[in-house]
Amino acid sequence: MTGRFSLNQATTKYWPLPSLAAGCVEAGVTRVGLWREDIQAYGVEKSRRLMDDHGLTVTSLCRGGFFHTDGWLDENKRAVDEAVTVGAPVLLLVSGGLPAGSRDIDGARARVGERIGDLVPHALAAGVRLAIEPLHPMFASDRCVVSTLAQALDLAAPYPPAAVGVALDTYHLWWDDTIWAQIERAGREDRIACFQVADWVTPLPAGVLLGRGLPGTGVVETRRFREAVDATGFTGPIEVEVFDEELWARPGPDILADTLAAFRAHVR
Repeated sequence: MTGRFSLNQATTKYWPLPSLAAGCVEAGVTRVGLWREDIQAYGVEKSRRLMDDHGLTVTSLCRGGFFHTDGWLDENKRAVDEAVTVGAPVLLLVSGGLPAGSRDIDGARARVGERIGDLVPHALAAGVRLAIEPLHPMFASDRCVVSTLAQALDLAAPYPPAAVGVALDTYHLWWDDTIWAQIERAGREDRIACFQVADWVTPLPAGVLLGRGLPGTGVVETRRFREAVDATGFTGPIEVEVFDEELWARPGPDILADTLAAFRAHVR
């Protein structure tokens, strides 16, 4: 039994989707988080049939956002539609960084809120919940001007919780000394849409995005996060999402086995 465990596809990056589906069934895993580029490459409708044929529930689709780019509205509507097709109830939003030549991070963050509002009617009509994901501040300039859970909650506040929630990722939030109060707030405001776990491993590699490890391999109190999220009443899936070249180089079944072991030892 794997309980609330969900395998985020990023953790087994080079495992082909059909093999991932079969491997999850063999390991008793019933939930997966998917990525747009992978389901697009395989075929979005074909991906849905694959999930259904293997009895797998899709817990999230990553990602929309990047609101500072041209064509952002059409691209995000397309992401919402793909979430519907593949059966994902949640679409993660990574806000994007500063527009070219800009130093106005406050203005960029305000525009994120406005543009999420422009997307809300389409998401509501589709029945897909948007999840604003704060990323570690080191990504603020080019990838995500939303750096804290408090900022994400403030951006979500004008919109119905059914339409806009937040995504909690331990890798991005472990450093924030206000995080426990903000998790309580997120639960009180019914905004927790997605919960992901990964560890922060030092020294960081040259590709900072790849500085994640399985739970228990770094400095993050992953079980404390899980207990704090549970205390809000959230009972949804817990995705393990790890970016690690050494992990990716291993066979998919081995990655999944070690991911499950880490989840059982350090999260649940």
